[in-house]
Amino acid sequence: MQVLDDDNCFICGKNNPVGFKAVFDMDPERRRAQTTVRIPEVYQGWQGITHGGIISALLDEVSAQACMGVGLQIVTSEIRLRYRAPIPTGSLVTAIGEVVGERRRLVDVKSRIEVDGKIMAVADVVMYRTDQDGAQDPD
Repeated sequence: MQVLDDDNCFICGKNNPVGFKAVFDMDPERRRAQTTVRIPEVYQGWQGITHGGIISALLDEVSAQACMGVGLQIVTSEIRLRYRAPIPTGSLVTAIGEVVGERRRLVDVKSRIEVDGKIMAVADVVMYRTDQDGAQDPD
């Protein structure tokens, strides 16, 4: 499977008029990616609180970016998310993802969102490698 980037991603796409246009700092040695964005009020769920789907999208994207930063072509297979505290809209958030393991075509990533150094949400993400270079199908 080939995945193509047309620069319209909701989180990182420069051409998406309603997206975050997030820029990611990559650290291939640590197998890590990070970005900091402000959550606009238009992305609220309850009044003044960031919608959970927006938080999920940020965690998913930083996990994907961590994989791509080490040269892996992936798509999301599974995400297990735990919200620790509501994130007020208007907050400046930092999303961090780190590749923690690989097994055949699956890549394990841990990601989190912080506000002022406090962890607000965490995710265990499983990515599926779409490239064919030496990877075998999972059991």
